[in-house]
Amino acid sequence: MAISDRLKTFLTQKKVKFKSHKHPVAYTAQEIAASLHVSGRQLAKCVLVNTDKGVRLAVLPAVQLVDLKKLKTFLRAKTLTLGREPDIKQHFPDVEVGAMSVFGNLYDVPTVVDKSLAAAEDIVCNAGTHTETITLRYRDFEKLVKPKVGAFGLSVADADKRKAKGKKTKPKR
Repeated sequence: MAISDRLKTFLTQKKVKFKSHKHPVAYTAQEIAASLHVSGRQLAKCVLVNTDKGVRLAVLPAVQLVDLKKLKTFLRAKTLTLGREPDIKQHFPDVEVGAMSVFGNLYDVPTVVDKSLAAAEDIVCNAGTHTETITLRYRDFEKLVKPKVGAFGLSVADADKRKAKGKKTKPKR
C-alpha cells in the first residue's frame, strides 16, 4: 500500500509541495522517526479522541504524550475518551489503523494541534500506511487543515515526574 490516494490527490490539487518516504514497517511514532533519521519534535503523530462534541484528531510531536485532561479543557468538552480501532476504521476507512494522516479535514474530523508542533518549519507525518510518510511545510499543513492550536502535549519526562509524585496522569503515547 502506498500513500493514501485521497491525501495524494488533495495535496496535488492544492499544489502543495511534499516528499514521500518509504521506510520499514513501523507502528509507533518513535520507530518512524528513528527509521527516517528525523527528530521526534518534527514527526507529527495523531490521536483520535471521542468527545461529547464529536470526534477530534489531536496532532502533536512524537516526543510528547497527550495530556487528556489538558486536551479535554482545551476542547471545552464534558467528556473525552480515546478513540478505539472501530472508531478509526469508521472515520478513516481508506488508511491502515494507526497510520492516519494529520489531515483530519479530509475525513470531516476537526483537527487540533499542540503549539509545540506549530513551531516546526517542516513536519513529517503518516501517509495512510505503516511504511510511508510525507514531509511538508508546517505552514502548508496549517493553511490546508486550519487546525485549532493549543497546549495539550506532555513531555515523557514530565509524565514520569507526575508518576513519581503519585499524581494521576492519563497521557497517551
